[in-house]
Amino acid sequence: MKLIIAYIQPHALNEVKQELYKANVYKLSVTNALGCGQQKGYTEHYRGVEMEVNLLKKVRLEIAVNDNFVEPTVNAIIKGARSGEIGDGKIFVLPIEEVIRIRTSETGNDAVG
Repeated sequence: MKLIIAYIQPHALNEVKQELYKANVYKLSVTNALGCGQQKGYTEHYRGVEMEVNLLKKVRLEIAVNDNFVEPTVNAIIKGARSGEIGDGKIFVLPIEEVIRIRTSETGNDAVG
């Protein structure tokens, strides 16, 4: 079992969700996030004052999958989020020690679904 965490551009969320659905991945959590990477932010003027904005809006996806779904899930995220520009995002794949479904007390692969 793995936990896949992906940071993507907000405008790419719908495309990524469509690609995940095509890969038969339906369960995910989505959170708004702020962050910076290679793009380093930008400068804007607000009421005559120059401000540096270095925390940019991102979307964080968290998807728990069984081992046989890791590659299709990662490929779907890449296909939906890639524009070829700096700031497309990052994907992290982490091991999961245990999963428990609260409703049924199922554990392990059965709980992930």
